[in-house]
Amino acid sequence: MTIPAHPLPAFSNGTDYAALAARFRPIFARIAEGSVARERARSLPHEPIQWLKAAGFGAVRVPVEHGGAGASLPQLFELLIELAEADSNVTQALRAHFAFVEDRLNAHASAPQTVWFERFAAGELVGCAWTEVGAVKIGDVITQVTRQGEQWVLNGTKYYSTGSLFADWIDVFSRRQDTGADVISVVRVQQPGVRQQDDWDGFGQRTTGSGTSVFENAVVEEGNVIDFTERFKYQTAFYQLVLLAAIAGTGRAAVRDFAAEVQARKRVFSHGVGGAVSQDPQVQQVIGKASGLVYAAQAATLSAAEALQQAYLARFGADPQAERSANVAAELESAQAQVAVVDLVLRATSDLFNGLSASATSVSKQLDRHWRNARTAANHNPVIYKERIIGDWHVNGSEPPYVWQIGGGVKQAG
Repeated sequence: MTIPAHPLPAFSNGTDYAALAARFRPIFARIAEGSVARERARSLPHEPIQWLKAAGFGAVRVPVEHGGAGASLPQLFELLIELAEADSNVTQALRAHFAFVEDRLNAHASAPQTVWFERFAAGELVGCAWTEVGAVKIGDVITQVTRQGEQWVLNGTKYYSTGSLFADWIDVFSRRQDTGADVISVVRVQQPGVRQQDDWDGFGQRTTGSGTSVFENAVVEEGNVIDFTERFKYQTAFYQLVLLAAIAGTGRAAVRDFAAEVQARKRVFSHGVGGAVSQDPQVQQVIGKASGLVYAAQAATLSAAEALQQAYLARFGADPQAERSANVAAELESAQAQVAVVDLVLRATSDLFNGLSASATSVSKQLDRHWRNARTAANHNPVIYKERIIGDWHVNGSEPPYVWQIGGGVKQAG
């Protein structure tokens, strides 16, 4: 990694990963123990997230000088993969938090972020609320923040509010009523103007806290209305990589669980090979191939994380062109990783069923959760569009877009 030569404010360039991971692995193990029960009951992981808060997990990217661990981005994503192996819902539930931390880390290159770093170090978490509800045209933002006397107030309704049910703050994409500028309004959850619902009904990633958030004259503290143009430039790549970490960790969990089922299985088929399923070479091959696919998915995710780290470091440099190039690379590499990871893990989580019999589909085992979770996480930011954008770059040199939106389109005639 290239470290800028001139003096820097406190930043995060990495730590001892073995020691860092050792802090959290006992918590990951506890989270894994309850994952199947939470899936069966659709029970939100409030307690596991509290364990992580208390252990300082939300501050791993915060500079050491400000009470964090100073982890690099590859180290963060390796931790998120380990956490996703325990419960991929928890990794995705923290997606918005780590994105907001990353934004404040980038902002620290030009202005002190001490207050936010102190909040992160104290265990406070941030959720998100970006997606408008209803027939909103792409580019329109109905949620508005308005100046009322000495304070700002926020009004609007958002869906896909991932992680907000576990958060102390919510990062809300909104529009200033006075200037029409797009902004981030950071809202305290504990106030009368914020209402949340757990109404996400997806067949996978069911406990991420991704439901509806309603803001009715919710107070936004001075300084917490942030110009969206100042948002960190590799944000889309970052958001995508958290999903890829969740998917890769899901693949690791699937290999773990199917291998355990094979090891424990007593019954064999007359047309199988070997006196026990665990000794059947064809079944061993199923597990081995899936392990290889998941290994490649993890490697692709962590390789793309290196590109994000370069974009982060470039933010602290004095070369705008180098920073732009680093952001292009981060976006492209996250998209390339997405193409690979989605295919690899969906194939692995489906093919693993070939190593067991019909009993593997028992609802009590919840083995299907791995495919459902991977499929659901993979449906964010559709991969078909990323494939086209990568191709457009290679063929025409077209720079990838950095901000994605969803909304009502224009129906074509005919």
